[in-house]
Formats: sequence, structure tokens, C-alpha cells
Amino acid sequence: MKKTILAIGAHYDDCPFGIPGILLQAVRRHYRVVILNIIGDYTAWAPVKGRAPQLLELSLRLARARGMEMRFLNYASMQFEANAETKQALADVVAEVKPDVAFMLWHRDRHPDHEVAAAICKAALRGVRRIYAYDNGPGHTIGFEPNAFVDISAEWPSAIEWLGELMAFVRNRPFDPKTLDGPLATKETLARYRGLACGVKYAEAVCAGGAYPQEIF
Repeated sequence: MKKTILAIGAHYDDCPFGIPGILLQAVRRHYRVVILNIIGDYTAWAPVKGRAPQLLELSLRLARARGMEMRFLNYASMQFEANAETKQALADVVAEVKPDVAFMLWHRDRHPDHEVAAAICKAALRGVRRIYAYDNGPGHTIGFEPNAFVDISAEWPSAIEWLGELMAFVRNRPFDPKTLDGPLATKETLARYRGLACGVKYAEAVCAGGAYPQEIF
């Protein structure tokens, strides 16, 4: 039977920034890939003021075009906690999706949304056997120590295009694949650094939540 991956982020761009290559590789290997974003209300976020529904629509479309399902819960940034309600909301998705492998944000982060999301995931994913934490870049993640690396060199062009189209929408300007600035430059630097650590051109790194073989796919 086809295996299922559930990747969870706080924001619309956490998975497209943190593990886009891994998710694209999973699709290529015929996994079902479901992305869940805890924050689905961007109406008060200044960069997309008046365009929040379009941000969700674009996120869904870009994921679907790459063979993935994307979902959003209804919480807003800084307006949710790791309580019974949010844990149950996430646990309901886990029970429905029945993932064989799950990805969650690293638990130490400068962004409160990321830390809360990690705490919710820790509770809701307890029944999932293989769980991997991913980082969100040097501007956010604190003390991340990966123990598994995935060569994403083949997936890199699609991965950076995915992130680039999202960032271009947020900045309200056309996507230029020749320009890598801001988050795109950060992602490329990080992917090259992870690649150097394991002897490939581009890589993504994760931290396994348990003692099991580190081959993800």
C-alpha cells in the first residue's frame, strides 16, 4: 500500500522552506504527502492585507501542482496555544491521515508560533512511529542538531521555485527565478551547507525523534 507522510508547520511557508526537497522526493517515490499548516488566518498579517484568501489559494495550488495535499487549520499567528483544543484539532488530522512518517518543527525557536506548534505536534503525534524534526533556518531555529541527511539535488530546482513563488506573492511582485534574495538565498545557503556536510550538492537535514534506522524512504 502507498505510504503516507504528514508534514506539519505553523505557517504557510514552514514546510516549503524547511523540507521542500524531502517532500518532493517523497512524491517521486509514490508516497502520499499531506502538509498541515496550523495557521490558516492571515487577515491581520500586514504583508498580505486584503489578499489573505489568495495566499491560501496559491499555497494550495502550488502544493497540488507538485502532487501534494495541503490543509490549514483556522488559527491566527500568536493566537493559539498548546492546549486541549489545539492538540485535539491536530490529533483529529493525524487520526484521519494515518501517517507512516511525520515531520514537525524543531522545538527551540525564536518565533513563538514555531515553539507552540512543536509542543502541539509532540502531543498529537505520539502514536506515529517515525517522527522527524526539521529546522526553519538560522534566523529562527536554536540548537538544531540533525542526525539524518537527504540528498535533494535532483529536487532542488522545483524546491526553490516553490518557495520563490510563495515569497513573490507575499512581496506582491512577479516571481523571478534568476533572483535569489531573502528567504531564497537563506534556503540555498542552508541546502548547500547541509550538502557539504554529507558530500552532495544540496541536502536537507532532519533530527529523528527515536532510535530507528535513518533511511527515511
